[in-house]
Amino acid sequence: MADDEIILSELSDDELVLQMHDDLYDGLKEEIEESVNILLERKWTPYDVLTKALVAGMTIVGYDFRDGILFVPEVLLAANAMKAGMFILKPLLAETGAPRMGKMVIGTVKGDIHDIGKNLVAMMMEGAGFEVRDLGINNSVEKYLAALEEDQPDILGMSALLTTTMPYMKVVIDTLKEKGLREEYIVLVGGAPLNEEFGKAIGADAYCRDAAVAVETAKQYMLRKHNAVAG
Repeated sequence: MADDEIILSELSDDELVLQMHDDLYDGLKEEIEESVNILLERKWTPYDVLTKALVAGMTIVGYDFRDGILFVPEVLLAANAMKAGMFILKPLLAETGAPRMGKMVIGTVKGDIHDIGKNLVAMMMEGAGFEVRDLGINNSVEKYLAALEEDQPDILGMSALLTTTMPYMKVVIDTLKEKGLREEYIVLVGGAPLNEEFGKAIGADAYCRDAAVAVETAKQYMLRKHNAVAG
């Protein structure tokens, strides 16, 4: 089998990017690190490596996870490989002042300890150029409020995977309303038992059925926000 081994450094840029999509899909961390470094040596900008190789690859993973082709263990391996690539790029992105899309605070709601979907959203949002603060699991209203005050993000993301914890999202949104803060944040909600109707009913700005949709939705809202400010 040794004859078939791919020498990453011998691939053209286009071939290497496609290979990276495959390697991410297969969760090959070391190959991703090597490929990121090769593209940087070829004078790719960190932002292009991030968007064209890593984010594009993770988007494919996100779609196949949504469609039931990939499962949680594979997604976690892919996420891990992406993280390794991000680790190399992060300091470089900071130096080059890559375009920041906006800031997000995200967390799973109180009583819920599921975090795989949320982690995937957080990572893909970071990959898309958002600054993300991940509060982890089991977050009370107080925790969300403290993080919002501290970080002043554009977006609040809440996740729930249990029908019993879903209603807590409304508690958070209602509290924001009571405090006169609701208009200051774009509120995105997600999680397996949710749907669009539920998102509307609790007063969220949008329900996102998966990580890829969350990124697209966040980008659209940020464009509107920037246009409103500019206008």
